[in-house]
Formats: sequence, structure tokens, C-alpha cells
Amino acid sequence: MTPHGSSRTSAEIASQPDVWRQAARSLPRHAAALPRRGERVAVVGCGTSWFMAQSYAALRESGGHGETDAFAASEFPHGRRYDRVLAITRSGTTTEVLDLLRRVKGTVPSGAITADPTTPVMQAADAVAVLDFADEESVVQTRFATANLALLRAHLEAEDALPDGVRPLDRAIEDAERAVLEPLDPGVCAAEQFTFLGTGWTYGLALEAGLKMREAAGAWTEAYPAMEYRHGPISITGPGRVAWAFGRLPHGLADDVARVGGTLVAGSTDSAQDLDPLADLVRAQRLAVAIAEARGHNPDRPRNLTRSVVLENSHA
Repeated sequence: MTPHGSSRTSAEIASQPDVWRQAARSLPRHAAALPRRGERVAVVGCGTSWFMAQSYAALRESGGHGETDAFAASEFPHGRRYDRVLAITRSGTTTEVLDLLRRVKGTVPSGAITADPTTPVMQAADAVAVLDFADEESVVQTRFATANLALLRAHLEAEDALPDGVRPLDRAIEDAERAVLEPLDPGVCAAEQFTFLGTGWTYGLALEAGLKMREAAGAWTEAYPAMEYRHGPISITGPGRVAWAFGRLPHGLADDVARVGGTLVAGSTDSAQDLDPLADLVRAQRLAVAIAEARGHNPDRPRNLTRSVVLENSHA
């Protein structure tokens, strides 16, 4: 498969290495919206933003920056104490996120990361990081989501709180430059089913990869923590089906996939990491677009989806 398709989504995917660099350079402007060391933080979002929240929560806590939980905004536990709430919302208009920020305002410090400085989130949160350079025309999120994680990784790196084994962002950007150019395996593109796997912070990436495939291509996908693969999900793997692992493989997993006749895709092995997991997500985004186009779908305008979910008769 060729590196780039003809869709707007393909162009936005290809722009990610440069967008990540911009996110890192923007860090000094956004310190007020980001968690302080030692704070107990809840990170919230909806859809893709929730999955990025999960990845960041695992990175921040395992790096020793502070206890961190991630929630779908609609599932936030209002009876639990936090020092800060951080919301991720591309559109700045998502009902559940705005309701939550308005409810905690004045009682819990809040920050938000958004792409649009003209939206209600600018008033709902106490401080806002605007990544307008990462905004997208496509309904399906790609570069805004990863720009969030690039910004948050850069923040942890600057605070000497990047977990062991996680590459500095400049290395991840180099990997992303490879990921946007390397041809996709035609056999993987022709597969009928995909199981995405992750461990720790990469589990959120696995969830996001599965969502991208469902949104853009209408594909049959699942996502699980990698060590859960043997506890049931392996039963779906076989010839013509893919197990895609983000981050280092658990020992023996490659043999398990081979034993049942499946195809393994991995940026790492159980002993070495060849591709940063965030860069590997870029490959999965490209796969989703390639499959969508092969099936005659428009990846820029997927069926049944809108840029933002705004609910009527909502109450904060």
C-alpha cells in the first residue's frame, strides 16, 4: 500500500511529526493548564480524548508525577477528591465535558486542552491549552489526539517524570517520520478482523486504534490489555485475522499468535523496542484510512458520526 491516500484524513495523519514538534514548542505557553507535580489528578474526555486520557494517566503515575485517574466525562465520580481536573476536548463543545467543568468550577482547579479558542470550554475551564495548529477538518480524530499526548509527554519529560523505557519525544517524532512513509503490508490491509493489544500506557493506544478502525472503515476490531489476550480474545484470532501489539510484547505472545494461525503486527518484541508506540498508532491510523478507501468509504466523513456530540436538555 502506498504511504499516503487521497483523503484529507491522510494528509492530517502525515502531518503528525511536524505537529508533535509544534506541540513540544508550545509547552511553555500552556503550563497553567497542566498538572503540577504531586497533585492528584483526574483526566477526562469522550471517545478518542478519553483514550488519550488513559494513556496519559498511566504515563504520569508510573513516572512518579502524581496519582492520576482517567474517566469518560460522563462517568466522573463526583464524590471523590481531586486536586485538579484536566479535560481533553478537540471541539470545546462536547456536552459531557462542559457539564463536568461547570460543575467543578470554583471547587476544583481545572484545565483543558482544545483545538478551538472560540468555544465554550474557554470559559468553563480555569486555564486552557489551545492546540489550534493540530485542529482537523476530518471528523475522525488523528493528529489532535496524538498532539495532546505529545504535549503531555513533553511536559513529563521537562519535569523529569518520563517513565523508564519511554523514549524522549524527539525520538518518537523520528519514529513517526518513518511511520508515515513505510508501506503498509497488503496482507494486513486485507485482514477481516483486528485485535489491538497494549500494556500500561499503550493500552489507551490500543483502544484508540480499535476506535479508528471502527470509525473510518467500519471494521471488526477489539482491544484488550496484552496479558488478557490469552484469557479469551485469542479464540477469535486465526488465518486472515491480525493481532496488533503496541509496546513490548509479553513473553510468548508472538508464539501464541503463530500457533493459532494469526498475523502479528508489532513495533517491538519482548526484548527490544523498534518503534515508539505513539508512532505505531500512526501506522494504525493509516491502516484505517486504507481499509476505508478500499471498501469505498469516505474516511473524512464516516457514517453516523459528527465532529462533536452536543446533547439537548443537558444539565450541569
